[in-house]
Amino acid sequence: MTASLPPALTAPLWADPARAEAFERWLTGIAGPQRLRPETVRLASADASFRRYFRVDTTDPGLARIVMDAPPDKENSAPFVQIAQLMAEAGVSAPQVLDWDSAHGFLLLDDLGHQTMLDVIDPTDAMANRPLYDEAIDALVRWQLASKPGVLPPYDRALLTRELALFPDWYIAQHRGIAVEGKLKDRLDRAFGLIVENNLASPSVYVHRDFMPRNLMVKEGTSTLGVLDFQDAVYGPITYDIASLMRDAFLSWDEEFVLEVTVRYWLAARKAKLPVDADFGAFYRAVEWMGLQRHLKVAGIFARLTLRDGKPKYLADAPRFIAYIRATAGRYMELTPLVRVIDEIEGNTAPGGFAYGRV
Repeated sequence: MTASLPPALTAPLWADPARAEAFERWLTGIAGPQRLRPETVRLASADASFRRYFRVDTTDPGLARIVMDAPPDKENSAPFVQIAQLMAEAGVSAPQVLDWDSAHGFLLLDDLGHQTMLDVIDPTDAMANRPLYDEAIDALVRWQLASKPGVLPPYDRALLTRELALFPDWYIAQHRGIAVEGKLKDRLDRAFGLIVENNLASPSVYVHRDFMPRNLMVKEGTSTLGVLDFQDAVYGPITYDIASLMRDAFLSWDEEFVLEVTVRYWLAARKAKLPVDADFGAFYRAVEWMGLQRHLKVAGIFARLTLRDGKPKYLADAPRFIAYIRATAGRYMELTPLVRVIDEIEGNTAPGGFAYGRV
C-alpha cells in the first residue's frame, strides 16, 4: 500500500468516538519525532483477539510503521512490550516498540513487511520449504537459549488444565451440543490428567505459544524471519513451539516432512545444549503429547471464536485439529479413552494409520 490510495478507502473505522479522538491526538503528537504521515493510516490486519493493526507511512521513502490498537480494557499491552525486548536481547527479529501510549493502548512499531511465511510456502512441495523451516528453527533456538526462570509466567499445571478445559466447554458442549458428563467426562478427565503429567515432565524454556508460519514474517533482503504475536509467551515445556510449528492451525504436512524438520530442530537444540532428551524417540513422543494439548486447546478456542465472538472462519479449520487429535491419541494405548470420546462426539470411526491432513 502507498499514500496515493484514497484515505477514505483505507482509514480505520472506530466504534467509539472518544477512542478515535485519543488516537488522533496520540498520532499527531508523535508524527513529528517519528516522521509519520498521519493521513496515510490504513488498516493492516486484525487477529483473533481485540487487537487491530494499522500501517502508516513515514516521510522516508518506502519506510512504513505499524500501529497496534489494543484497548486496555480488553488487551494488556505490557507483556507485548516486555517480550519484544526479550526477543531483541535474544537476537530474534521482532517488532521494536517505538512509542507506547499505555493509557489508551496504542503502540508504534517498526514494520516487518507484508509477507508471512505462510504466504510464501509451497503447500504442494514440502521439501521446497525446507529453507524456510530451517530459518524458523534457527530463530526458535535463539529464543529458547535466552530462557531464564521467573521472567515470564509459568506454563504450569493450572494453565495447562485451563487450556484443556476449552475443548469440553466450547467444542463439545457448545459446538457439538453434547453434555460433558458421565462416562464421557470420566474418559476426558483420565486422558487430560495423562496429557498434563507428560507435558509437565518436559524441561522449561521460553515458549512463544503460537510459533507457526502465519506469525513468522519473511523480510525482503534477509534470510532472517521476523516473529510476531508473541504477547502470550510463557516459561514452559521445550516441546511446545516445535509442536506448534509442525502441526499448524492452517497448514498440514505428511509425517515424513514433520519428522525431518523435527529432527533438524532436535539436532540444533542438542548442539546448542538446550535441554532436549538425548533419545530422539523419547523427544518425539513428548512433542506429540504437547501437540495434543495444543490441538485440544485450539479446537476449543476456534469454537469459542465462532460461537461467542462471531468469527466463523476459525471453526472451518477444526477438522484439521480433530484429525491431529485422533491420529496422535490413536498411537498410544493409554489414550484410548480420548479416541473413544472423539469417535462419540464426531459420530464416526477412528481411521487407522498416521494422518496429518484433513479428514
